Amino acid sequence: MKKYLYIALGSLTFALGTIGMFLPFLPTTVFYLLTGFFWLHSSERLHRQFTESDKYKQYIVEPLVKKNITNAGMIRMFVMMLFVFTIPFALTDSTTLRIVLLIVYLAHLIGLTWHLRFRK
Repeated sequence: MKKYLYIALGSLTFALGTIGMFLPFLPTTVFYLLTGFFWLHSSERLHRQFTESDKYKQYIVEPLVKKNITNAGMIRMFVMMLFVFTIPFALTDSTTLRIVLLIVYLAHLIGLTWHLRFRK
């Protein structure tokens, strides 16, 4: 029963990750990481097929494992993150929450730039 639940959850996260390639507010990488986790624990065939796919290599292996991301790719990533952080920023009236969102976005900007560019 657990195996089928993991297959279903992996399929759902795979679909959301694939849709995320076209919609800026859905994070492809996160959903693909979850897909790998679910399929690793459910089906060796699905996991192997997924990790050998071109999209997995494009969205997971190249930028996260090999840290091979172009400047344009980093800019696109940060613009999409800015879009995601702008939604709650615009919808809230709380100054404290807006400050926290701004600090978290800047921490992502600095941390990811350092991790992907300067840390080997």
